[in-house]
Amino acid sequence: MTDNAQHPTTTAAAHTPAPGRPILVLGATGKTGRRVVAKLRAAGRTVRAASRTAETPFDWTDRATWAPALAGVGALYLVGPPDPEPIADFVAQAKAAGVRRFVVLSGRGIEVYGDSFEPSMAEAERVVREAGVDWTVIRPNNFSQNFDEDVFHAPLLEGRLALPVGDVPEPFIDVEDIAEVVAALLTEDGHTGRTYELSGPRSLSFAEAVAEMAEASGRPMRFEDVTEEAYVAELIGRGLPEEAATSLAEVLAFLAGGHNSAPVSGVRDVLGREPRDFTEYAKRAAAAGAWG
Repeated sequence: MTDNAQHPTTTAAAHTPAPGRPILVLGATGKTGRRVVAKLRAAGRTVRAASRTAETPFDWTDRATWAPALAGVGALYLVGPPDPEPIADFVAQAKAAGVRRFVVLSGRGIEVYGDSFEPSMAEAERVVREAGVDWTVIRPNNFSQNFDEDVFHAPLLEGRLALPVGDVPEPFIDVEDIAEVVAALLTEDGHTGRTYELSGPRSLSFAEAVAEMAEASGRPMRFEDVTEEAYVAELIGRGLPEEAATSLAEVLAFLAGGHNSAPVSGVRDVLGREPRDFTEYAKRAAAAGAWG
């Protein structure tokens, strides 16, 4: 267990989902969801991959899509929507439909920032803890894959990543490890009522991370520390709405406070091995042409 493992005041008895019952994966086209789907299917599990564009239609804002997605499901991976409002109703409907195991994606440090800029994650944690179900929460650090699949990618291709994070170290976590942890939590016993913090094995600054990616790819890249105001202006200039730009700047400002800088043992606690190192991620992504 990690030092921050938590137990609920009331916990439902653990229910091992029957192997034949589908496992519902929400956000199945996202960074974690699509990898969870792949790992479960590789293990021979029946998976219902759900999102607005996945094979199983699911839309948080269209409640008519909920029942078909939940029918017959024994366990689910809950990736919340931007708006936390429907989460409580969805969890209640899922429980009524026979779902007994919930694995919830949250974020490391949420006990500090609460619902100030990740209200959906905070609400998802609260709801499942109070639902009388078999629940487990994961709180990962910053994803390594944010450098090749998300907002950090385009600036790196241009050779300069500017962020308001200073030289704070971050134990970036490989999303492959997150997916493997989630698959284990959905299919194994012994994790009921637990909150696992997940990180990589070592901390490195964003400047050090960029240097590793530059070396792995052979591409010139540099990191620049900037103010929050300058970062928001740059994001808006790239076409991001002001609200989204401000929200992302707030997340990075939180990281700059060093709240999540120390590596934690969650991956090892669940999987019995060390997490993948950032160098491995950088070499793998570079070989796949991420920054080519």
